Amino acid sequence: MATKNVTDASFQADVLDSDKPVLVDFWADWCGPCKMIAPALEEISDELADKVTIAKMDIMENPDVPGKMGVQSIPFLVLFKDGQPVAQQMGAAPKNALKGWLEGEL
Repeated sequence: MATKNVTDASFQADVLDSDKPVLVDFWADWCGPCKMIAPALEEISDELADKVTIAKMDIMENPDVPGKMGVQSIPFLVLFKDGQPVAQQMGAAPKNALKGWLEGEL
């Protein structure tokens, strides 16, 4: 399962109302570290497809949700469970570190 693109308009349905945990990657096209972790997130999305949905939100195209969440630096990863943010991580990290962090939070 590939990562899912979410927008300000789809955030409620795709993330907050999801029946399984959703990891949201707040990113932008001009962000080098965001591009560095993108392939790792795609792989993790496939590996953990039964446990979590990995979503990507472009903060330049969708300013409302990142603004409400206070996103000031990217990449910024937020794990939502039952519509609530339960864990977050800022900055790029290697795949094994991202996956280990995520599995520890699920």
